[in-house]
Amino acid sequence: MQPPGMRYISTRGMAPRVDFEGALFSGYAPDGGLFMPEELPQLSTETLRQWSTLSYPGLVKELCTLFIGPELIPRDVLNGLIDQAFSRFRHREVVRLSRLRNGLNVLELWHGVTYAFKDLSLCCTAQFLQYFLEKKEKHVTVVVGTSGDTGSAAIESVQGAKNMDIIVLLPKGHCTKIQELQMTTVLRENVHVFGVEGNSDELDEPIKAVFADVAFVKKHNLMSLNSINWSRVLVQMAHHFFAYFQCVPSLDMDPLPRVEVVVPTGAAGNLAAGCIAQKMGLPIRLVVAVNRNDIIHRTVQQGDFSLSEAVEQTLASAMDIQVPYNMERIFWLLSGSNSQVTRALMEQFERTQSVSLPKELHSKPSPVLSGPRLCSQVPRSCPGCRADPRDPCGDPSPGEQGDTLHPDAEG
Repeated sequence: MQPPGMRYISTRGMAPRVDFEGALFSGYAPDGGLFMPEELPQLSTETLRQWSTLSYPGLVKELCTLFIGPELIPRDVLNGLIDQAFSRFRHREVVRLSRLRNGLNVLELWHGVTYAFKDLSLCCTAQFLQYFLEKKEKHVTVVVGTSGDTGSAAIESVQGAKNMDIIVLLPKGHCTKIQELQMTTVLRENVHVFGVEGNSDELDEPIKAVFADVAFVKKHNLMSLNSINWSRVLVQMAHHFFAYFQCVPSLDMDPLPRVEVVVPTGAAGNLAAGCIAQKMGLPIRLVVAVNRNDIIHRTVQQGDFSLSEAVEQTLASAMDIQVPYNMERIFWLLSGSNSQVTRALMEQFERTQSVSLPKELHSKPSPVLSGPRLCSQVPRSCPGCRADPRDPCGDPSPGEQGDTLHPDAEG
């Protein structure tokens, strides 16, 4: 395993190395990339067997110990922060696996205060932030653009905190009524919500421009809690480990059985977490499920990483995303941590909004990801659903041992 002192580098290779604290407070790296661990710990079969008996909070603690290091947060303090983070969840186990028929299972990630799966990672991230801020007597302003559930979960995680203000940009007309009320009815002095024109992708552009201005960010102590933040991806890795251990009856087999994990996704944060878990040695096969905003589906199937003409509004607003920024992390992983290749791809995408993946890169997602295109339109408005409600606009691949369906989208 990786010794203490984990360092993080930008996917684009032009920014200084940082520790976990630096990655936590940075959001985007100064060169426009996203932070990733310089090296990924490789987990032995014996370690997986030991972890298989742990609760969900226990797995979060083990993963955070690996990727944060006791020199930054001592283990006993880390345990306390994570316990505090999950203290308001409605289910005693925090996360629960519901077993269906024929080896199908659903991982219930909605037991947090706002009912969004993002409660899981954001409540932990807020605890880590508060720990470092109190230690250094600092204050930050968190800037969040949301398609709905990120905003409400982020507000819930930091409301009332003395060392943090949060600014949420809410796209008018693009969130559900419940999500809008969750954001606009919090009467705390450190919570500031603004309704803005445009969709969530359009909100990301000025936010990214702000974070590219390093001097401005430093002057105003700005940071982001969108899933560009490494801490959120780190905690979400526990979803995949917990799902695997719940689905596999025994880890005494050699080789270990493989589990197929279906991930509904928007910005691909949960998907990136699964790819990292897989790289660490977890035997899972990831299946990405999208709605009509299908850039990830087209990327996986055809190597076509390009914008559509417009974002289509669906019932799953958190998935109504055209710019899945965590795909940059996945490209970096698939390219063998090649920052030069990743930087060239992303800079071309930012210039032209269209990239055809090189063959050597496009050939790599196939064993890792497959992409059913599902439908979250109102059924009567969707010709595909009218034709056959059992096959709504796609052809999800049949599961292997213990399918695990993630019910929430990464927005």
